Amino acid sequence: MTDLDTIVSLCKRRGFIFQSSEVYGGFGGFWDYGPLGVELKRNVKEAWWRAMVQERADIVGIDGSIIMHPQTWVASGHVAGFIEPLVDCKRCKQRFRADHVGGEVCPECGGELTEPRWFNTMFKTFVGPVEEDAAVAYMRPETAQSIFVNFKNVQVTTRRKLPFGIAQIGKAFRNEITPGKFTFRSREFEQMEVEYFVKPGTDEEWHRHWFQERMNWYIRYGIKPANLRLRPHDPDELAHYAKACADVEFNFPFGWSELEGIANRTDFDLKQHAQYSGEDLRYYDEEQKEHVLPFVIEPSAGADRSTLAFLLNAYEEEPDKEGSRVVLRFHKQIAPYKVAVLPLSRKENLVTVAKDVWARLRPHFMTTYDDAQSIGRRYRRQDEIGTPYCVTVDFQTVEQDQAVTIRDRDTMEQIRVPIAELVDVFKEKLA
Repeated sequence: MTDLDTIVSLCKRRGFIFQSSEVYGGFGGFWDYGPLGVELKRNVKEAWWRAMVQERADIVGIDGSIIMHPQTWVASGHVAGFIEPLVDCKRCKQRFRADHVGGEVCPECGGELTEPRWFNTMFKTFVGPVEEDAAVAYMRPETAQSIFVNFKNVQVTTRRKLPFGIAQIGKAFRNEITPGKFTFRSREFEQMEVEYFVKPGTDEEWHRHWFQERMNWYIRYGIKPANLRLRPHDPDELAHYAKACADVEFNFPFGWSELEGIANRTDFDLKQHAQYSGEDLRYYDEEQKEHVLPFVIEPSAGADRSTLAFLLNAYEEEPDKEGSRVVLRFHKQIAPYKVAVLPLSRKENLVTVAKDVWARLRPHFMTTYDDAQSIGRRYRRQDEIGTPYCVTVDFQTVEQDQAVTIRDRDTMEQIRVPIAELVDVFKEKLA
């Protein structure tokens, strides 16, 4: 596994991820995805949606609002319970979560720490023109609650029977005291969540089902099994709503850490929202002729953490005649660009054909075009950003056969293919 600084440097140099508001010195806990990063993260989210919604018959999607009725967060327990202990260093003035420091001395300078004080990590805002208590609202700290409050709407409109799930990808916000480790822990992040509603009594079986489903998804898209593990929570780790939980963990440079949690939330959330809203959120079981409050299994993944894991997992350095070759061995469906079009030189006749080839491919695949520096350097650039295939237009193309050379990122093997067949060839290779 490469070190985190190497990945941070590559991300800045190649346009994957930038520090937010960098021209103003940056803004802690916030990150911007550049031209390559936005494609990589979008591909991760699309691969998740494909597996969780498109390929399954039992899950549908929603897209809930970021700001919800403030009573939502009272019912969910976030207003009263979403708090962390905060300490300050009296010498260097840095702040830390007290449960992360584990002592009375500042980990940065050795100074004395203040007594802990409690801090609610939800971002507070106001709805309407007047900033008053009655107008207080919150940026959502998780996407799950918009699924729970829409449970009845979705179940009725889609006529779903238990078990079924509701999926959502969306932004969430937590005013983390100590964000860090690049995009692993930030204040604005994106979640990929399913709330899977099941009959009470079947929840433990479904919980086990989702353990394997989610582990398989990461492996399917290229995460090495040696970099993954499933870690059950100890009883004292469980959230107040959880009957059981296990984390899918990745072996980051800083150690094993959570990619996603898979929790058995019981009927806590639907029960709370029914109580606070006065709405009947029970499901009518036509077989048993009774109303039941479903239990919920929640596989909740971080889109940003997953993107970081795919980057770390893909990074390799190989010795070659020029010193070393850096390769991002992304799964083909995760890679930001699928094909790079490279004219052998900037001769006008080569460039004209190369741009025609690029135009032919663009409607079908994310592609890029590069004609700067030697062909060898361009191959290395595409390897470093994870492009699976390069297409080279050379003098033989324009003078003889109207064919191009396809180079494979992983094997570096090259084959000759007629331009007229390129789209079909890549549809097969990238399937």
